[in-house]
Amino acid sequence: MKEQPTLQQVLNSAGIKRRFEELLDSSAPSFISSILSIVKSNSKLQECSTNSILAAAGIAAALKLPINPSLGFAHIVPYKGHATFQLGWRGYVQLAMRSGQYRTLNSGAVREGQIAEIDFVTGEIQRGEKISDNIVGYVAYMELINGFHKTLYMTVEELQAHAEKYSQSYAYDMRSGRKSSVWSTNFDAMAKKTVLKKLLSNFGIISIDQQSVALATALQADQAVITEDGFRYVDNERGEEKIVPFSDVFDVPTTENLDEPEDAENFSADDDDKN
Repeated sequence: MKEQPTLQQVLNSAGIKRRFEELLDSSAPSFISSILSIVKSNSKLQECSTNSILAAAGIAAALKLPINPSLGFAHIVPYKGHATFQLGWRGYVQLAMRSGQYRTLNSGAVREGQIAEIDFVTGEIQRGEKISDNIVGYVAYMELINGFHKTLYMTVEELQAHAEKYSQSYAYDMRSGRKSSVWSTNFDAMAKKTVLKKLLSNFGIISIDQQSVALATALQADQAVITEDGFRYVDNERGEEKIVPFSDVFDVPTTENLDEPEDAENFSADDDDKN
């Protein structure tokens, strides 16, 4: 049996490098270095298929978002042998603001007492006085250039229920007492992202211009394995194998682009991520 090329060999092939250069221009070398660095530092990602790693990274590259975990824009997350693309809450803000349609966009934690009342018709929040540092929920707010504005609030309990419903790994954590899912290890970031994602999905600008299409596709790609047919959601409590096509919006790199590897020293996993 022919030995499969390593991820570094694949990333150093002329076809893969050319595809990332088409997406990122001069930032391609540092982005490729960041892929190698992230995989090198995560044993679970090392068990994932090369194609799924390339596809997840390709989505981030197509969106022009860095994948350095500390920045919080986009992530490559392992799940059951597959690398999934995951958009951070800062990534949602970045993509929305690029459209030029938003004056303000934010999400954050709400402490006890900070919300006095929520209008059940308009969803408007009446602010109160904080009485403790205990986090009781998370809020997202958007205001468009044309003046339209909307707020969405979810309690901690509602967010926990959402996580248990839509994340098998978090549900397993709750049953077993372990902390293996990102919901368990970084609840704050996932909660901020969830309220912002719901707000943008329900009330955000979705049009045919390039930036809005990118945001709409990012909403679909979030937490999915990228396949030839579309987005496959693997971390779902119902175990659904639903495929959402992504048409030609993102032509992501795959091993089909693989040519003969070039000098592996061209891209080092130890280089800084400058993207």
